[in-house]
Amino acid sequence: MKFVTENIFLIAIAFVSGAMLVWPLVRRGAGGPSVNTLEATQLINRQDALVLDVREQAEFAQSHILNSRGLPLSQLEARVGDVQKFKDKPVIVYCATGNRSSAAVETLKKHGFSNVVNLSGGFAAWQQAGLPVQK
Repeated sequence: MKFVTENIFLIAIAFVSGAMLVWPLVRRGAGGPSVNTLEATQLINRQDALVLDVREQAEFAQSHILNSRGLPLSQLEARVGDVQKFKDKPVIVYCATGNRSSAAVETLKKHGFSNVVNLSGGFAAWQQAGLPVQK
């Protein structure tokens, strides 16, 4: 017990650093399955996947993945019927960095979409890979 009280600061640092190592794994699991840019292009080309941009309309208007559909996360629950016909097709959801799209994946799954994945890294990863965008 004396060791713990004398070294509480070091124990706290060890705990925080351990939590920081585990956090990405927890986030990845919570957001559902994800694909990288290569896997996404394969889904688009081989299985005619729907690419769904859940960023806000201004972000979508500025630039987006070629042939993607814009449906802001803030409107997704109310407008899920707009993409209902893609329920049984692969759906790739993305936002700017992959954070908002995790919530969108969960919403779509709740509405019966069977094959929904998150684009890891979002639009930033797509651009970094040099893949086509539409302006």
